[in-house]
Amino acid sequence: MGTCCGVVKDKLKKMDVAATPTGEEGLERQIHMQNEMREKMMSMQIARSRELLYWLGSFYVIASIGMIAGYRRTKKPGVLFPLLPLTFITAYQADLAYGSKLNRINMEAENILLFEKDLVNMPLGLPSPSSIDEARERQEESQRLNKALYQHRSFGYY
Repeated sequence: MGTCCGVVKDKLKKMDVAATPTGEEGLERQIHMQNEMREKMMSMQIARSRELLYWLGSFYVIASIGMIAGYRRTKKPGVLFPLLPLTFITAYQADLAYGSKLNRINMEAENILLFEKDLVNMPLGLPSPSSIDEARERQEESQRLNKALYQHRSFGYY
């Protein structure tokens, strides 16, 4: 009997040793998957900003031609005023879509995480499993009370 328990304990130890790399490997795969999903989302955002730049650039060219034609006809410089903000907006979008804007944003985000960590802290700290359970129970109680209140009001008043 003693040897049977010893054999079982040895097998359990071997399973624990074998399971540890699998757990670490699973965690590593999950991290890689999350990073790949982040990269795909970022590439979609960049593609979106490039598509927006095409539309904004087309509008900028057409509006500029119209404003210049309006200035030539009326000789009023106020007609050209909308060119100034449109130029800044188009330049910003071009920098975001094809320039180094994303690199500068990444560098600023790294600086915030390194030197201004208090700006990104969660209010009241990280949620714990018990606080999540309490919030879920409060929500269920609120839904139950709202349902009872709705049923009470629906009888007799309509």
